[in-house]
Amino acid sequence: MPKILTIEDDELIAHDIVRTLSASGFSVDVARTGREGMAKVMAGDYDVVTLDRMLPDLDGLTIVATMRGVGMETPVLVMSAMSDVDQRIQGLRAGGDDYLTKPFSPEEMFARVEVLLRRRPRHTKVETLLRNGALELDLVRRKVTYRQRELDLQPTEFRVLEFMMRHAGQVLTRTMIFEAVWGCRFDPGTNLIDVHVGRLRKKVETPGERPLIRTIRGSGYLFG
Repeated sequence: MPKILTIEDDELIAHDIVRTLSASGFSVDVARTGREGMAKVMAGDYDVVTLDRMLPDLDGLTIVATMRGVGMETPVLVMSAMSDVDQRIQGLRAGGDDYLTKPFSPEEMFARVEVLLRRRPRHTKVETLLRNGALELDLVRRKVTYRQRELDLQPTEFRVLEFMMRHAGQVLTRTMIFEAVWGCRFDPGTNLIDVHVGRLRKKVETPGERPLIRTIRGSGYLFG
């Protein structure tokens, strides 16, 4: 039996989705907030996720991007009232497999889910808590703690740190970091990487102790 997760804060829309999919024999779970949806999807046992783009506590595209960032390939149908081309492109580039504009007919939604079911990979468990010594990065709660103290990181700083922690012990060039975090081609003239790494160092390192992030002259950075 296919298992579907619907992340939707509108009660009526969520009800219609559940009714339509359940009538065809699917097992459907519902999450009403982004954070609840993130926690459920990270369990890795769904065949398809239907996802409202605009959620009150966590943007839907953040959920998709996090899924793809940790290697989760579960097909995602993004649903949104934003119908212009640029918005649809953003949804697909973030990692969505299909984009459905609201309002939609239950029949079209069901047909799109059926198509995505044909693409589904085998279920995989993913790592959602990264650790390096006393430093922890929680992908589900979007929190970073050092010695049990929560750190105040900006979203881009969080993504830079996540990329570094996933590649601990590996020399990371500025090009690698830029293209992984910003998703576009690296501009050698920009100092964005150095600025963000400098801010991270101030937040995750303690003066007098061994640095977590080391500069490798002529190459880039080494974490760990």
